[in-house]
Amino acid sequence: MKLNKTYLTLTLILFATEVFIGVSLHDRLIRPFGGDLLVVILIYCFVKSFFDTPWLKTAICTLIFSYIVEVSQYFNLLKHLGLQSSKAAAILLGHSFSWGDMLCYTIGIAIVGILELFHRQPNNNLPKTKII
Repeated sequence: MKLNKTYLTLTLILFATEVFIGVSLHDRLIRPFGGDLLVVILIYCFVKSFFDTPWLKTAICTLIFSYIVEVSQYFNLLKHLGLQSSKAAAILLGHSFSWGDMLCYTIGIAIVGILELFHRQPNNNLPKTKII
């Protein structure tokens, strides 16, 4: 296991962004949807910070994990675990199921895929420039 500083930096930036959204924004667009879209990217970057796994496998596993957390909200897992009054548990696991959240997770992982594919493209078509 080798620490990937790029993914770790992205993880920290995304975490700070999520905290900012959670604390400062109380709108009807960015907080409910932007936060869900970013959280899967955050989880993906966190995993890639510590494990050199194939990007597609990591992205799919992150998406499945996110779906499982969302479905656990449908079945009211916090109540079954006796954690319905725990703020920390509610922040980590959420408290209400939403198909919109599932869509945001899917879009977030699609963004990861696009960025990973773009990043891995050879730069053979770029013009050669000489730096003085």
